[in-house]
Amino acid sequence: MTDTEPHVLFEKRDGIAYVTLNRPQKRNAFSPEMIVRLVDVWRDVADDPAIRVALLTGAGDQAFSSGGDLGTTIPLMMRTRAPVGEWEERFSADRKQLYGAILRNATFFKPVVAAINGHALAGGAEMVLGTDIRVMSSEATIGVTEVRRGLIAGGGSLVRLARQVPWALAMELALVGEPVSAAQALAMGLVNRVVPPDRVVAEAEAFARRISLGAPVALAKTKEAMVRSSGRPFDEAFAIEAQCTKDNAATGDAKEGPRAFMEKRAPVFSGR
Repeated sequence: MTDTEPHVLFEKRDGIAYVTLNRPQKRNAFSPEMIVRLVDVWRDVADDPAIRVALLTGAGDQAFSSGGDLGTTIPLMMRTRAPVGEWEERFSADRKQLYGAILRNATFFKPVVAAINGHALAGGAEMVLGTDIRVMSSEATIGVTEVRRGLIAGGGSLVRLARQVPWALAMELALVGEPVSAAQALAMGLVNRVVPPDRVVAEAEAFARRISLGAPVALAKTKEAMVRSSGRPFDEAFAIEAQCTKDNAATGDAKEGPRAFMEKRAPVFSGR
């Protein structure tokens, strides 16, 4: 990669959005450019009816992401240095873009599959926690390491961890701040699969393709119901589920699926 390449690569194929963090020489650390570009990418993913699922990974084989760039992004977040250049200016105009970039407060509900090709640390681990299906390299580690730098994992981990793994394990990850191996992450239920490094992207892509067979609205409404109902009392949670079910039932795809089954053919979903 050269310095002139964009810090995020983005392409769409067959209903899948391929998103690649593209700073391998910097362990795919979140630069201001990467953050601003990611915000635009996720907006595109949300708005494009042809996209059913996103596949997120990092360039190279060393790191998924090491988190915020300590030389640029973190000082800009802390307001300990002035922005220099277009990307830093654009980021500094709204520092909360970081949260949208790493999926902390994403406002779309399309599924996101993570191909964790290398170490996912600090903000990189927090971004993983914002995804839905996770395939991890057997040689990678994952860790919310912020406390070791005098920071806290405020990119979503302090809310998500205890909802995704048992309390004691969540506290161990957040308070000890040490990365865990892929085998440990799998045992915790933090990831879905652990595969050899050369199989990570292919396995994640296979997941994405299987997900993409579902109806677009049904996929999004399924994720929406699960995300929005998490942690709520049963009556509130069931109300959210019922509304999502009602919204989906009003689509043509909800009629096409059963019709195709009865006619013994593959369904043709339109996303409407």
